[in-house]
Amino acid sequence: MSDVADKLSYFQAITGVEDADLCREILSAHGWDLELAVSSFTSTSNSDGNNPPTTSSVANVADTSDEAFERFEQSEIVNNGGAGSPVLVWNIITLPISIISGSLGLVSSAIGLAFWIAGGVLSYSLGLIGLSSSARNGESPSAPFVSETAAASEAMRFVSVFDREYGDRRPNFVPESFMDVLQRSRSEFKLMFVYLHSPDHPDTAYFCEETLCSEVLSAFINENFVAWGGGIRASEGFKMSNSLKASKFPFCAVVMAATNQRIVLLQQVEGPKSPEEMLTVLQRVLEESSPVLVAARLEAEERINNIRLREEQDAAYRAALEADQARERQRKEEEERLAREAAEAERKRKEENEAREKAAREAAEREIALVRLREEKALSLGPEPEKGPDVTQVLVRLPDGERKGRRFNCTATIQSLYDFVDSLSSLEIGNYTLASNFPRVLYGRGKLSSTLKEAGLHPQVSLFVELNS
Repeated sequence: MSDVADKLSYFQAITGVEDADLCREILSAHGWDLELAVSSFTSTSNSDGNNPPTTSSVANVADTSDEAFERFEQSEIVNNGGAGSPVLVWNIITLPISIISGSLGLVSSAIGLAFWIAGGVLSYSLGLIGLSSSARNGESPSAPFVSETAAASEAMRFVSVFDREYGDRRPNFVPESFMDVLQRSRSEFKLMFVYLHSPDHPDTAYFCEETLCSEVLSAFINENFVAWGGGIRASEGFKMSNSLKASKFPFCAVVMAATNQRIVLLQQVEGPKSPEEMLTVLQRVLEESSPVLVAARLEAEERINNIRLREEQDAAYRAALEADQARERQRKEEEERLAREAAEAERKRKEENEAREKAAREAAEREIALVRLREEKALSLGPEPEKGPDVTQVLVRLPDGERKGRRFNCTATIQSLYDFVDSLSSLEIGNYTLASNFPRVLYGRGKLSSTLKEAGLHPQVSLFVELNS
């Protein structure tokens, strides 16, 4: 009983059918084979609605805002302009939460990424409870998701096999995962062309050789779409066929990236078509979708321009800020330089003042010392003697022409004459020499201790002051 309840819960979760009695009848009709029941239910969902045509029209999708997508989700059916056969407005597939589709007023919703991951989730879920066929046969259960690396490998393998079997004159299928190619189409502002390849279908070879490899059609697709192809035997191709509910092959679709992780199924073409028919359908889709693409491109360009404008404004602000900072630095540096110069000038001024004051003090001290020395020299001469036979009359002519005379004892030394001159004049002491003219005799340091009489200067003598050079 537990297995029955688990299968019933999984069936309801995957299909979105809330009626437990209906789910129980469907499972019972398929011998409680969960995988078979789900596959049958999805096929039946595709074939409901009085077998609508295999091509779906594109609604006016000029409004790409979230509110517009919500309005499209709530819309039901439109007339395709034929015999009044109702068809889907479009399928909006939310990744990876839900698929929203409409047919004959019936809205069927599925939990999860519809059947994009139905195969993986189902196998994984059954593996957990031990009900999958692979688990029953002793095989390892399949992984619940397809990694980006595995999906890209599958896409590259599909392109390689397609080229080997049908040649390389084909749509340029991008060898990347579906989501990567979808993102590429969004960034290039193009629609995405999807081809699901069924190698065992009898119409596949003819469709690939005559239609897909048609020079005109492949060139049109390459110019206006971003193409992705996948084999339904591969994991991602199989899950994509379930997600798009492909019931007839060859199968092509045109999808567009939408907001909030959604993809919009704009057009699907099922069954063999000629190049002309495919070209007509794709041209119509492209024309009806051009407002959306143009609006998206303009919005992106406006966003880029706004970003560029902000960057330019930021750059201008930074430049102005840096210029202001540079001017402020220069102002501070100039102020610091002027302050240093002022401080240096003040220091020099103080030093000069101090030097002048010191020089003045030293000069005053020297003058005081000189006056004192002259006074001492004058005192050392003693009183001037009266005239007599032992008294020598001395006359000294100073450099300024002034004459000074005095009487000395004949026993006085020549040093006494120097002391006499030092006591009378402002001459620098020791910076001159006493000399006589006729005969010319210098009375220098070597004769300072000689008496006037010994030097031949008695009884009188006329001397002059000769400055030392």
